[in-house]
Amino acid sequence: MSMLEENPTMPETKPKEEPVPVANLLDGPPKTMFYMGLLAGIAVSTTLMLVYFVWAVSTGGVLPGATKATAQVAAQDTGAAAQQPTTDPSANPQAAAGPVKPVDEKTDHMVGPSDAKVTIIEYSDFECPYCKQHYNTIKQILNDYSGKVRFVYRYFPLTSIHPHAEKAAESAQCATELGGEKAFWAIYDKMFTADSLSDDGFVQMAADIGLDKIKFKSCLDSGKYASLVSKDQTEGASAGVNGTPATFVNGQLVSGAQPYANFKTMIDAALQ
Repeated sequence: MSMLEENPTMPETKPKEEPVPVANLLDGPPKTMFYMGLLAGIAVSTTLMLVYFVWAVSTGGVLPGATKATAQVAAQDTGAAAQQPTTDPSANPQAAAGPVKPVDEKTDHMVGPSDAKVTIIEYSDFECPYCKQHYNTIKQILNDYSGKVRFVYRYFPLTSIHPHAEKAAESAQCATELGGEKAFWAIYDKMFTADSLSDDGFVQMAADIGLDKIKFKSCLDSGKYASLVSKDQTEGASAGVNGTPATFVNGQLVSGAQPYANFKTMIDAALQ
């Protein structure tokens, strides 16, 4: 056969096809995998929140084995704790547990006209720092509303945290015995402007306002006014007082050393 002759035609062989691998869901760029995981997490969280919401609506949010009454008590305790510190200056006005004792002009310590349209009764502790702050607020009220407001001061010593509060109250009564209401208000000012309180300090305060030191000390040492102080405290507690300062404005209890503006709003409304 000549070399120039064409080769006979041979059957054409097709290349073998390789199977295309299925993409693995776990393979891919890291950024893509991150976003896929994030979306999956959001989906799971949303589902759990939806399940919880359905459960809460259907059961009132009460855990198995608990009663709704138990849940309500727990909620009340939480709310009470949030509002509890009555000595906190941010405490809010609240309704009294019972009516405050009416003013007794024979025994109460008071300034201002008896026929004033606004009567402010304060249960206080001479050693309480918030009461000291409140003292300035009361002074401003009496100055700005002179002749329009009657102010009454009553004792509520917090002896568990203020060791000199009881004797401070008794000292005020001893001052009243020896020098009348003028002496009471003089030692009242001394108490709230002093840097610290002590039994010896009370005797010195008495001397500073012109009282007999020996008679004053004898009165204070006797404890003769402890029952009167206790009576004030018991009556205050019956009216809803559980801390100091506690101030009643025409019968409405305001707990804590509220800003002057708060009292001004209440007084202006009462004077209209």
